[in-house]
Amino acid sequence: MELIVKQLSSLFAQLGEADDEQGISRFIALHGEMPGHIHLHEAGFWSPAQSSFLRESHLLDAAWSQVVDELNIKLHQTSETAKPVR
Repeated sequence: MELIVKQLSSLFAQLGEADDEQGISRFIALHGEMPGHIHLHEAGFWSPAQSSFLRESHLLDAAWSQVVDELNIKLHQTSETAKPVR
């Protein structure tokens, strides 16, 4: 069995989104600060196929689940939680 560590850029490529650092940052800036009550896969900006992939990846604890969780955290951060603490 081969262990593959998925990265955020790989997830974005799988979702058909820009997968370079700039594209990922732009996506998170555009869609971030999601309300806490909205699950990642329920966000209105996903296509049905993207939503299904994210939901199944999370539910089935697939190889993608860790990076899906990372994206979920990034999109639910508020501008206050994203700022460094001084």
